Amino acid sequence: MDERSVAAYDYELPQALIAQSPAPRRDAARLLVVEADGHFLHRVFFELPSVLRAGDLLVLNETRVIAARLRARRATGGSLEVLLLHPARGLGYDAAAVEWTALVRPAKRIHEGERLHIIDGENDGIATADVIACGDDGSRVLRFDSDIPFESLLQRAGKLPLPPYIHNESDEAQARYQTVFARVPGSVAAPTAALHFTPELLAALGKHEVEIVKLTLDVGLGTFRPMQHESIDEHVMHAERYEISPEAAERITRAKQSGRRVIAVGTTVVRALEGNAAEHGAIRAGAFDTSVFITPGFEFHVVDAMVTNFHLPKSTLLVLVSAFAGRGRVLAAYREAIARGYRFFSFGDAMLLTRPT
Repeated sequence: MDERSVAAYDYELPQALIAQSPAPRRDAARLLVVEADGHFLHRVFFELPSVLRAGDLLVLNETRVIAARLRARRATGGSLEVLLLHPARGLGYDAAAVEWTALVRPAKRIHEGERLHIIDGENDGIATADVIACGDDGSRVLRFDSDIPFESLLQRAGKLPLPPYIHNESDEAQARYQTVFARVPGSVAAPTAALHFTPELLAALGKHEVEIVKLTLDVGLGTFRPMQHESIDEHVMHAERYEISPEAAERITRAKQSGRRVIAVGTTVVRALEGNAAEHGAIRAGAFDTSVFITPGFEFHVVDAMVTNFHLPKSTLLVLVSAFAGRGRVLAAYREAIARGYRFFSFGDAMLLTRPT
């Protein structure tokens, strides 16, 4: 099948394998290790220190998911869900911003000039949001008016935006949809490969001489927007904001120069590192936007291996992983995982992929 076709990234997944709750312990998820020669190893995530090598450099995304999902009511009484994407005047998170680009469901009848009432429990008087613009991509720009600071509004009325395939509204699910090292607010989806780490596991990695650095990429619409064409070449990625500190840039560069492996935890880290290198020719510190769409044929310059969860069929994330490790090898790994009952998607199990040499 043509690997430029969206259909080439489809697969059959039993509904029972879509994880609705995380593993009892973060690092108790299963880990499918796919070696460079395509050989499979079946491990548990807490065994990661013994799977990696001394001297490996592990790169984490320390973004923090914001409570971006709000309930609202129209003047006519109809209920709505609002998903905040980013401040209207830029991709970087701004707690003081009152104008936000958002997705509204159902959106068809939500027009410019309409006023929405934000719901806190059964109270719809906590804030209002006026629709001041409608985007060609179906988004809306909302201007919020509240008697309390915007961050306080999100804390009172917002929830973390769990993916639509997770039908678990428990407090535990909300708490577990955030990494243990989340620090910099700005994402509307979690970097899910990093959900498996615990403080104890991070300490164990350090004892095994695995170096750890962190960057930030604010996960947004670019990561989870579905492909709607027949060819992957017709898909346009939305830009996402990322930042690499001078220290992280120096340590990543030093690892590459010394021949040590750089291991990205999650597709967001791959996008940040490879998008940065593609734009600047080497890892450059600073805050940037990337709209890179990594597809088969992409030339990787930084990442040697990656930790990632299992991704949705026909998704840009599955295309990225296939570009990294080879479509045939990735789909074979997915078949192996399905046959052995691995759990899929955000609360599911993980893979460790090494780039073929």
